[in-house]
Amino acid sequence: MPILQVAQMSFIPVRLPSELGVGLQGAGGFSPDVPTFPNGCHICEVEIDRETGEAAPARYTVVYNIGTVINPLLAKGQIQGGVARGAGQALSEDVVYEPDSGQLLTGTLLDYGIPRADSMPRVTVDFNPVPSPTNPLGAKGVGEGGTVAATPTVMNAILDALSPLGVTDVPMPATPERVWRATREHGRT
Repeated sequence: MPILQVAQMSFIPVRLPSELGVGLQGAGGFSPDVPTFPNGCHICEVEIDRETGEAAPARYTVVYNIGTVINPLLAKGQIQGGVARGAGQALSEDVVYEPDSGQLLTGTLLDYGIPRADSMPRVTVDFNPVPSPTNPLGAKGVGEGGTVAATPTVMNAILDALSPLGVTDVPMPATPERVWRATREHGRT
């Protein structure tokens, strides 16, 4: 019998035991004894304009183990969005106050440096699924993996690119001005 017909018949309580009730429904719960730990690897290549200090991610690749991948499209989108968020924190997102009054100057999305599609490269995502033994689906979390790893990955790529100049530190966010100043103050130009 097709599932649609089973569902339709479940609302007709003829010849069904009364304890089953009417309609199809199910309920369940699961509480794992041990947490799951997703893991992965992020690689970023940046290009830096030595004249302006602008650092722009040129390529970004993620290989991630989220256990059993239930919906690859949504999982990739979650990771890609997280990477954009983390890269934004590394490159442009900054809370700025007016020094004399304490007035917030970056109070709207017009002022706050969030990343846009044109400021990010294509983020390539691949999976290395190792199913979790702690839950029936074998799934692990995917929610924050892109964000948490992207910020240090982008900052490390910037420092790696500037290391031949002797730069060992760039404050976050690595705005063009901060990168430019780091190359002039701490680096060999």
